[in-house]
Amino acid sequence: MSAARKDGRPIALSVRGLSFSFPGAPSLFRELDFDIKQGEFVSVLAASGVGKTTLFRLLAGLLAPQAGTIAIGAEGVSAAAASKLGKLGYMPQKDCLMPWRTVLDNAALGLELGGTTKREARRQVLELLPGLGLEGTERKYPHELSGGMRQRVSFLRSLLGGGELFLLDEPFSALDAMTRVGMQEWLMQVWEQHRKTVLFITHDVDEALLLSDRVLVAAKSPITTLSELAVELPRPRSYETAMDEAFISLKWQLLGLIGRGTGSSEGGRI
Repeated sequence: MSAARKDGRPIALSVRGLSFSFPGAPSLFRELDFDIKQGEFVSVLAASGVGKTTLFRLLAGLLAPQAGTIAIGAEGVSAAAASKLGKLGYMPQKDCLMPWRTVLDNAALGLELGGTTKREARRQVLELLPGLGLEGTERKYPHELSGGMRQRVSFLRSLLGGGELFLLDEPFSALDAMTRVGMQEWLMQVWEQHRKTVLFITHDVDEALLLSDRVLVAAKSPITTLSELAVELPRPRSYETAMDEAFISLKWQLLGLIGRGTGSSEGGRI
């Protein structure tokens, strides 16, 4: 297919006919199609166990689909080669920081693996630390940081080591409620600055609506299609946006798509 849509924005990710199952297990995906446009922030919302993390592993080239194609960027780089070519950044649920490396060296790791000299990688990290709320932490080790700070370091590592497309797999799920709200607002600010393409996994309805341009919903397994809700709320947003009438209206629509239209679960999570 063409690398650009009718609105002129290039396609950052194109999935066509994706099918996958683990040996001896039911299918997780069957002939799934979807696109992500360049510069979009898109969330995937679904219940546990339907394959959201497996989808990310397929997109990142960590698993091979049994059928279908995954193309990264306008050049159509295959998912299997995407990580090697620096087209994609992947941030898993756990920060996976190396305990023996400082913040500076953890954040520089992706650059170093890509061939950047250690000196230049450190220089680039130091330039970005203040804008990510990490100024003064460069010599600290992971055990000296809060959960939210560790996630910021992990995000910076992905930002520097990846390309235009970022896969964020429930990065705030292990944080307490107060820290999570702060990290959501922080991520919105960072995204406004860099406008990278983000595909974000979450169980949280409010989080999906607050962060996203679109929300894709997987209502049942196997996933054969993703229902879509456009989030046409003005940016920049803050957590107070969740109190607006327009936000609440969208939340009811989204709850309907996931089959919870007569009442949401605690905290808007599924």
